[in-house]
Amino acid sequence: MTEFWLISAPGEKTCQQTWDKLMVATTRTNNLSTNNKFNIPDLKVGTLDVLVGLSDELAKLDTFVESVVKKVAQYMADVLEDSRDKVQENLLANGGNFDLVTYITRFQWDMAKYPIKQSLKNISEIISKQATQIDNDLKARASAYNNLKGNLQNLERKNAGSLLTRSLAEIVKKEDFVLDSEYLVTMLVVVPKTSYAEWQKTYETLAEMVVPRSTKLLFEDNDSGLFSVTLFRKAVDDFKHKARENKFTVRDFQYNEEEMKADKEEMTRLSTDKKKQAHYVQNKYSFELHSIFVLCGPLVRWLKVNFSEAFIAWIHIKALRVFVESVLRYGLPVNFQAMLLQPNKKNMKKLREVLYDLYKHLDSSAAIIDASMDIPGLNLSQQEYYPYVYYKIDCNLLDFKV
Repeated sequence: MTEFWLISAPGEKTCQQTWDKLMVATTRTNNLSTNNKFNIPDLKVGTLDVLVGLSDELAKLDTFVESVVKKVAQYMADVLEDSRDKVQENLLANGGNFDLVTYITRFQWDMAKYPIKQSLKNISEIISKQATQIDNDLKARASAYNNLKGNLQNLERKNAGSLLTRSLAEIVKKEDFVLDSEYLVTMLVVVPKTSYAEWQKTYETLAEMVVPRSTKLLFEDNDSGLFSVTLFRKAVDDFKHKARENKFTVRDFQYNEEEMKADKEEMTRLSTDKKKQAHYVQNKYSFELHSIFVLCGPLVRWLKVNFSEAFIAWIHIKALRVFVESVLRYGLPVNFQAMLLQPNKKNMKKLREVLYDLYKHLDSSAAIIDASMDIPGLNLSQQEYYPYVYYKIDCNLLDFKV
């Protein structure tokens, strides 16, 4: 993705002259950055005290809204799982009409969401409430989805893995058991593959009253085999004890068609619920889940919509910060040009030098503050300081590589 520098400088005779000077310094004689005007409407200024206090509040709100944007983006990646190559194409702005770079470079203030007749503080509160609601909704939806996913994974583990732990319902059949007998019972025993011969030689003598030649191999995995054996009920405890001594594992399993049917129905229900919430398809027999992208998934749809909303709110916060800081630095009447620079990565250091040379005079001509002043609302001692107003917009929103 891309990094942008959002800066402002006071207007010369006209703001266009400020823009032209930047273009000459950064693009016409060298290729330091790609630049766009960043359009900020005529917002209500308010008093100096309000601006100073709001500067500090906007800095905190900027950090919070950015965190919400990143959380929604990251959860999109978590939900898409194996289809993470689809994540970036779903991180869009303005209702999915623009990719992030296009939205930022063509930024237009959303008058409907954030009416400029409102005070700056009211606009910031609108954004704060919106971001908080998205954050709370995400927590609730993520919790519900993760619970569903966890329940499904637990059931999947029961239907896969080692014969020592996995569910046997998909393996055994009714005809493998002696059922409805007052005296006889069928046991299921897990035997290591290296001990097959030992099992065949000893199983009839592990306890009295084991039915001769009753063992049968029902299933194998990489390490073990599942054998059935029939014996009298009164010999079960002794058989289990002797089997354990010989490193054979007796599985506690009773064939119950109703319970097995209920387990299968629960797996099907959870898989269907998960598919409805996101976009999964289930292989009926292996229970292997494959991620696919479908627009109808409510959770994915919610993430797309609310990522867009959070991202738009975040860029409006940047616009508010530029406006407030520009008024504090350059004074009234409002006269500054906001500019969006996309630095050439190879020339970032040179770009900083050019911008400093272009605007270093602003330190001595700042209307209200200078770099040496420590006004808490502006946090000058806690962030990078330049003679021009500067905020970074980092669109590297995800911590993983797709």
